[in-house]
Amino acid sequence: MHSLQIRTRAALACALFLGAASALAEYPERPIRLIISSAAGGSPDVVTRILAAELVKQMGQQIVIDNRPGGAQTIGTEMVVRAAPDGYTIGYANVVTLAINKSLLPKQQQSYDPDKDLVLVGQFLSTYNLLAVTNSLPVKSVKELIDYAWQNPGKLMNASGGNGTTGHLGGELFKIMTGTQIVHVPYKGSPQGISDLIGGQVQLMFDNLTSISPHVRSGKVRGIGVSSLKRSPIFPDIPTIAEAGVPGYETNAWGGIVVPVGTPQAIVTKLNNEINKALRTSTVKERYAAIEAEPVGGTPEQFAAFVKNETVKWADVVKKSGAKLD
Repeated sequence: MHSLQIRTRAALACALFLGAASALAEYPERPIRLIISSAAGGSPDVVTRILAAELVKQMGQQIVIDNRPGGAQTIGTEMVVRAAPDGYTIGYANVVTLAINKSLLPKQQQSYDPDKDLVLVGQFLSTYNLLAVTNSLPVKSVKELIDYAWQNPGKLMNASGGNGTTGHLGGELFKIMTGTQIVHVPYKGSPQGISDLIGGQVQLMFDNLTSISPHVRSGKVRGIGVSSLKRSPIFPDIPTIAEAGVPGYETNAWGGIVVPVGTPQAIVTKLNNEINKALRTSTVKERYAAIEAEPVGGTPEQFAAFVKNETVKWADVVKKSGAKLD
């Protein structure tokens, strides 16, 4: 090869590298759309907005939240999958969209494969559920709830933020572990379910601490158990469901950021770095602690390994409980 050709190719390669580096340095150049596949005001919405507010400060661009609930959280997720892979549409994905739906939803109900069509950027939080009952229900403990359910089979209704949520599957696990018959009532989001719980149209709900805790504090509903294996620091007087009569019971909810497959690795890395940086700030730590959400962080690879384990765990819960879409 002539020296002129070598120099020309070298110059072209250098220009391409510098062009890519420049594009990354400028990202984001315009607002980013962040799709949340659940309703405004619910736990996923609350925790994601806290993170997004910090990312706005760090990245110097607006992040526009786009709530797209419904379809067992497949509607919003599909929008992320179909978006241009340029870093300007990102999504909130969680235990439902990345793990539970794989075993709960029939193949034909998902027009995408989360393992192949999404790139995991990073996990950013984990939280637990609180079992709450409507104030008109004459039970004040998990044991009393189990006794009441035994005496009134099929008469209690468990609200959830939607099919496939930990509120749904957590309720199914509770039923199989206690031998009770409780009717599942899915809503488009937890705020609607909580509203009916307060009004007494449904009798119980397993919901994320982040969204149900204000209503427990205000006395609008009665908290009787947490789904973690240790008591919640913000509700130290409420026992765990495991210690209150269902040994071994535990469920947790978690979430992270994803992008469409094909998104440049440099943008994935930048987003991951920005997320981890935000999670280390005192603002995010304090706001998450106040709503009993734990910042997680880590690499995309760590998130992928975690999702793999959770997929196996929830597939087992679906199989044992016989959970179905309602």
